[in-house]
Amino acid sequence: MAIQVPSDFRRVIVAASVGNIIEWYDFYIFGSLAAVLSVKFFEQSHPVAALLSTIALFTAGFLIRPLGAFLFGWMGDRIGRKYTFLITLSGMGLGTGAIGLIPTYQSIGLTAAFVLFGLRMVQGLCLGGEYGGAITYVAEHVPDDSRGYYTGWLQTSPTLGIVVSLAVIVLTRTWAGNQAFDEWAWRVPFLVSFLLVAIAIYIRLQLQETPIFQEIKARGQMTRNPWREAFLSANIKYILIAIVVLIGQGVVWYSGQFWALYFLQQVSKVDAITSAYIVGTALLIATPSLIFFGWLSDQIGRKPVILGGMLLAAITYYPLYLWLGTVTQPGHINYPVAILIVFILVCYVGMVYGPVGAFLAEFFPARIRYTSVSVPYHIGNGWGGGLVPFITSAAFAATGSIGYALIYPIAVPAVCFIIALFIMPETRETKIWEQIEARTAP
Repeated sequence: MAIQVPSDFRRVIVAASVGNIIEWYDFYIFGSLAAVLSVKFFEQSHPVAALLSTIALFTAGFLIRPLGAFLFGWMGDRIGRKYTFLITLSGMGLGTGAIGLIPTYQSIGLTAAFVLFGLRMVQGLCLGGEYGGAITYVAEHVPDDSRGYYTGWLQTSPTLGIVVSLAVIVLTRTWAGNQAFDEWAWRVPFLVSFLLVAIAIYIRLQLQETPIFQEIKARGQMTRNPWREAFLSANIKYILIAIVVLIGQGVVWYSGQFWALYFLQQVSKVDAITSAYIVGTALLIATPSLIFFGWLSDQIGRKPVILGGMLLAAITYYPLYLWLGTVTQPGHINYPVAILIVFILVCYVGMVYGPVGAFLAEFFPARIRYTSVSVPYHIGNGWGGGLVPFITSAAFAATGSIGYALIYPIAVPAVCFIIALFIMPETRETKIWEQIEARTAP
């Protein structure tokens, strides 16, 4: 007999999404302040090298995320969804807030960079366990026939996390003034994390464990070893398929949102507040696209929507970024057109990212869902997507060519589109409320 969808699942979605927004704020505040951090934590005889070193630290937080997924995925499948992502949330908030407390290069030399690196590793590890928990938690509360729509609300949280980080930076810079911000007030956005994480922990403490996890626990169907069942069984084939899809999705996500901000600041030389205004406005306007494309995937399938986003991105990135460069020359910025271009880029993000949470939840069995969702997600997004800011920025710094900078953001989604066209299954009809049995492991 199938277990029933809980009646309060909308409250669950709101609570999980708010917590996730704060989590992503913590992660992205580092990237949003990369230019400032490069001055504070690295020797300045070579400013470009200092900036690239900071972006490399930002990228390192992505590269370690699969390890966090591996560790916390085990906890999520063995201990439960709720308590695991409470741990990851706490670690993320403390790691971010502590960045606002550490001395700079001027005070303690190279030690400052090592401490910053260590805190970035804490952030990456904790985020590696966060997404799998959040998407599994929401997916195991909502109806089968509208999972794309409801998980699409959760998918807005990384985008809104960037918006919150940009808003806090702009407000702090406006309040303190540019000189004070560069001297000391840059710490404020990091310290705000202590308050935000306290709010998020309070919200998540009100939530209950998912009914599907409670059911498999009551039936004695919990996995004894999530790692063995996920990676040393037939399930590894599904993990590999998911990685291909998520590498393409991750590159589109970071190319369309984060490199748009870097492009304005490093290529077009737009000041920090103006670039934050352009990107933040476009993100707010385009955020509903994640919900829309999640809903659309309920109607026509996850596969056509996700792969359509990859294809459009690969075809149009070069002309769109060339266009963005022409309308954002310092002193001659066409704000409506610049916002429109970033809006289009974020709509591609909506296509690839809006349905992907539902796809992942439906693709893996409940008993190893946390592990199986987390690891490919953070390989695809952490390694494939997380390399975008560093590779594109380094390629542009070395060549001065937008074309060379965009080779990676164009080639990866194109290749993943072709491969996924043949190996990615359609999961829209999967009934996880009726199928809580794991795939039989060999």
